[in-house]
Amino acid sequence: MSNSVVRWAVAVALASMSLGASAETASTDAAIDEVVVKGQLLRAEDSAFSATVLSTEAIREQAYADVDELFRLVPGMVVRDLQLGSVASNIVIRGFGSGGHGGDLGAVIDGIPLNEAMSHADGYVDLNAVVPLEIESFTVFKGPVSALYGNYNRGGLVDIQTRKSGEYAQTDLSLGSYDTVDLQGAYGTTLGETQQINLAGQLFRTDSYRPQSETQRGTFSGRWSAEVTPALQVALSSRYLQSESDSASYLTQEQFQSDRRGIDSRVQNDGADKEFLTVRGDVNYEITGDLKLLTFAYTTQQDFTRWFSRPVNATTWRQREETYDRSVFGAGTSLNGVTALASVPVSYIAGIETFRESTEYKFFDGLDRRRRIQPAQSDRETDLNSISAFTEVRANVHPLAQLSVGLRADRFTGGCELQGSETGTDPCGALNQAEHVSPKVGLHSQVTDWLQLRASWAEGFALPNGFVKYAIGGQPLDENIFRQTEIGARFVANDAFEFDLVGYRLKSTGEVRTVSPGVYENFGATLREGVEASARWRPMESFELAAVYGLTDTEVEQNADTRLLGLSVAGVPENSGSVDVTFRPFADWSINAAWRYVGEYEVDALNTLQADSYDLLDIGVSYTRPGERGYRVYARLDNVTDEKYATSVSVIGGQLLFAPGMPRSLRAGIQFDF
Repeated sequence: MSNSVVRWAVAVALASMSLGASAETASTDAAIDEVVVKGQLLRAEDSAFSATVLSTEAIREQAYADVDELFRLVPGMVVRDLQLGSVASNIVIRGFGSGGHGGDLGAVIDGIPLNEAMSHADGYVDLNAVVPLEIESFTVFKGPVSALYGNYNRGGLVDIQTRKSGEYAQTDLSLGSYDTVDLQGAYGTTLGETQQINLAGQLFRTDSYRPQSETQRGTFSGRWSAEVTPALQVALSSRYLQSESDSASYLTQEQFQSDRRGIDSRVQNDGADKEFLTVRGDVNYEITGDLKLLTFAYTTQQDFTRWFSRPVNATTWRQREETYDRSVFGAGTSLNGVTALASVPVSYIAGIETFRESTEYKFFDGLDRRRRIQPAQSDRETDLNSISAFTEVRANVHPLAQLSVGLRADRFTGGCELQGSETGTDPCGALNQAEHVSPKVGLHSQVTDWLQLRASWAEGFALPNGFVKYAIGGQPLDENIFRQTEIGARFVANDAFEFDLVGYRLKSTGEVRTVSPGVYENFGATLREGVEASARWRPMESFELAAVYGLTDTEVEQNADTRLLGLSVAGVPENSGSVDVTFRPFADWSINAAWRYVGEYEVDALNTLQADSYDLLDIGVSYTRPGERGYRVYARLDNVTDEKYATSVSVIGGQLLFAPGMPRSLRAGIQFDF
């Protein structure tokens, strides 16, 4: 793709800015005051694209210690917890099985990407940097539909917005089985008439149910904002994470069946240490009542080391070390406005952003209890630089025809340099300059007060994975392209009933294969299709039922290995769902039962091994004292039937390995509002 394409996309974004700045002010249904950071036109309630939104109240009611547990409330999503402390889980979305551990799921917090370019896997994301209690909204968009973010959101995007206003002081304290303690706090206040402070923190520790599985972490965030003038607002925010974990690693099939609480004798002192710090500044200027200029800059510094024992053949296990020192500098600006064209209300965003990400990577194998005894297999530094232009426009042509259009252009440069001698053979050279333009288009139709229809088409992309992108023999490699078509319907009957149904088709092309050592080419295609549904029924004030369901079908359509043609993608359950029932026998009391089902899935590419399905039942009770200084006391029994299951099954070194799920456990807590 030529430079002219990127220049053209930038020109489109600038033209949108110019159009909005000069357009005659008009009254529209859009609310410019809702724009906070980097804008967001894909609001779920009137979006042409599928989205699930969880609010502060819904999140707090769950009382989760880990943010990624929220994905269980989203139709079609499954969390395959690897049970490796301080290491991200695999998250399944739209037929992709490596969200969190790869580029299948994009994640942003207040507009800042959390995905990491080269930390263990392209697009790796650790959501422990977020305190559950600080979340204002948690929105999951399905597929590559957002023009505001690129590269890592081919299966979907989670947009996390934190609290930025209000007067509140809240704490959540819970105690659980296996010496588990979770303490969260959030505080918001105004200073005078023009300043706002928002703070949050979390301290978490657990010994877990297996030996050598202790985890401790602390997460803290803070934001100060001020109104310098009625038109000018500034903000400074930061977040910090420090975590340390020991890990019992995986169990073989025989060990899992005999004692899921055990540990393989060949596992050494595995674990992970991580320190993460990000600082951000914002300057927002209201040009007119219907036009705002949002500008931000941020930096992230991170140290992450993990030690992991795994089989390398049928009899031998080895411990490896991976160390990532990461530095990121990013900045961007966007115009966010509402206007009218030929009396048609229009909302739009147009912007430009850039980042420079550098990662020092070291890999050692054959350690003796974390002691390096072999030369480094990898000792190198990678750089990934990006400049992007994006625009999104929503036009309310008619209640039956609300049109959304998005366009994103990305350009990547960078390279890889050796920092010392290494024994590995992974490529390390200049990054082949990559450019891509991704269009998105959607139609939302409000047919009646109770029926909404939507349809969309969107394109996304991903750079070649890992060090392949730095391979001279692999140049030039095209991006891995993803194109999604989706249709959906939403039924709403007052506050008593809601039902959402969507069908999608997502095709991946341009996948990369190895031709010979160090030489690669684009060759491969995969089709993902599915149906997702969610429902909520509240026939009376004292009873509520909520359910989500996902059916996913994947098929390899093109691959260098002809044995894979027609087979399913590994790690993706065909069926998943949950049912949540809440009964309030008295005004202040609540009884809840939640049932979760995860279907079987293929473990290997040849589909010769399958992970078993499982279902879990949790039961809880709570008492809420309302009022300005109210509190809520709750207790919950998880995995009531003590189901024996594996949260993740994989093949490493030719062996089938299991990450055993949590046995029956109890947690109880209290939530205060001061």
